[in-house]
Amino acid sequence: MQDVHLPMRSFELKNRTQVNEIKKLKLITAIKTPYLPDGRFDLEAYDSLLNMQIVNGVEGVIVGGTTGEGQLMSWDEHIMLIGHTVNCFGDAIKVIGNTGSNSTREAIHATEQGFAVGMHAALHINPYYGKTSHEGLVLHFRSVLSMGPTIIYNVPGRTGQDIPPLVIKKLAENQNFAGVKECVGNDRINEYTDNGMAVWSGNDDQCHDARWNYGARGVISVTSNLVPGLMHDLMFNGKDEALNKMLLPLMDWLFCEPNPIALNTALAQLGVIRPIFRLPYAPLPIEKRIQFCNIVRDIGRGNFIGNRDVQVLEDEDFILLGRY
Repeated sequence: MQDVHLPMRSFELKNRTQVNEIKKLKLITAIKTPYLPDGRFDLEAYDSLLNMQIVNGVEGVIVGGTTGEGQLMSWDEHIMLIGHTVNCFGDAIKVIGNTGSNSTREAIHATEQGFAVGMHAALHINPYYGKTSHEGLVLHFRSVLSMGPTIIYNVPGRTGQDIPPLVIKKLAENQNFAGVKECVGNDRINEYTDNGMAVWSGNDDQCHDARWNYGARGVISVTSNLVPGLMHDLMFNGKDEALNKMLLPLMDWLFCEPNPIALNTALAQLGVIRPIFRLPYAPLPIEKRIQFCNIVRDIGRGNFIGNRDVQVLEDEDFILLGRY
C-alpha cells in the first residue's frame, strides 16, 4: 500500500524525548482534570495535583485520558492542557498526551499539535464504536507512530475490540513504539514481555503481580491519583503482598462504577478538588461515599494526598454541569 507522506514525517527533530526514556517509566498516573463552577479547568487545583504526584515519585502523567476526561474536552481544551502541563512540569515529569481518536484524521491532527506543544509521548487507543479490521488498526497506528514516542492502549472493555498480538508485533517494528498499556490481563502482558516489549498494566488490581511476576515495566494508574506514595512503593520496592492486599479494597472501590466516577468523588471528599462533575458523570451514592471514608481511615489519612480531613459530602454539595 502507498505510504502517504504526513506533515510530521521528516528528518527534522520534532521531539527530543528518546523512546527509551518512556520505556523505563514504572509509575505513570492517569491524572484527573478538576473543574471550576462554570465548567472551565481549575488549573490551580490541577497544578496542585501534579505537584503532589511529583513529590511522591510519580514519573509520568497521562493528560486528557479517560481518567482526565479527555472525551469531554474540546480539542482546544485538550491541547491547551497538554501544553500547560509541559510548560509547568515538563522538566520534572514525563507528559504523555492522550491524542488518540476513533478518527484517524483527528488522531493525526491532535498528535501533531501535542508534540508541537512539547509533550514527551503520545497515548493512542484503537478506533472504538466504528471498529476496523486488523489491517486498518495497523494503518491507523502507523499514521501517528511517525511523530514521536507512542504507547498503544488496549482496553477492549471500552473500545469493544481487542488489539491482538499480531497487530502489536507489527507496530513494534517502528522505532517510535514505546510499548503497550494492556488491560486484557497478565497472561497477555507476559506474552509481550517475553519478547522484550515494555508493557504497563492498565489494571490497578493486577499491577503488583504484573510488575513482579509477569515482567511488566510498571503501571498506568488511577489509584496513584489518591495514594501516589504507596503506589510508588508497590512499583519500586519489590514484591509486597501485604501492601498490595491493603490497597485492593481501595482499587475495588475505585472501579465500582465506570472510571472516573469514583475517583472524582474521592478527590472531592478529600478536599483537593471542587465537587464539580461534567455530565454524564455523576457522584457515587451516599453509601459509597461513606465507604470511601472508612477505606481512608483503614489505610491511613496520611497516605492520601491533601491535608484536609476526609468528609462525606451530601448530594447538594455537588455541582453537575451539562453545558461546559
